[in-house]
Amino acid sequence: MKAPVRRPAKVPAKAPVDQKKGPDKLDKKTIARFKKILLKEREQIVGEVKQIVESSKEMGQDGIQDIGDEAANIYNKQVLLSLNENERMRLQEVDESLDRIENGTYGVCEECEELIGLKRLEVRPVAKYCVPCKTKMEKGKL
Repeated sequence: MKAPVRRPAKVPAKAPVDQKKGPDKLDKKTIARFKKILLKEREQIVGEVKQIVESSKEMGQDGIQDIGDEAANIYNKQVLLSLNENERMRLQEVDESLDRIENGTYGVCEECEELIGLKRLEVRPVAKYCVPCKTKMEKGKL
């Protein structure tokens, strides 16, 4: 008697790999979570800016000041206003991220158009670049 012929099991052909899928793919639920985080951060920044503006208005309103007090108040106002500028920059980053969510490009590197790692977005939800591109930019290679 002949031994039975063993045929290899049929292996399904591999479908082409979609570069936009995988462990770092941002599904609707994940994007909604990041949108919530960004909106909360935006609300916090706007609140901080309002407080800073109010604090700078109140400074120096307590009657007659000598030249030293006036100089200190001017310096403090300048510090508060520079903080205000930093807050404006943060707010702009958050707004740009929210825009990217709306137009469907959130989580995509603006340089190489590959997905930004989910871990990076967890740490920095306003990230516009993947780690390799950001590293190259910081080293002056991009």
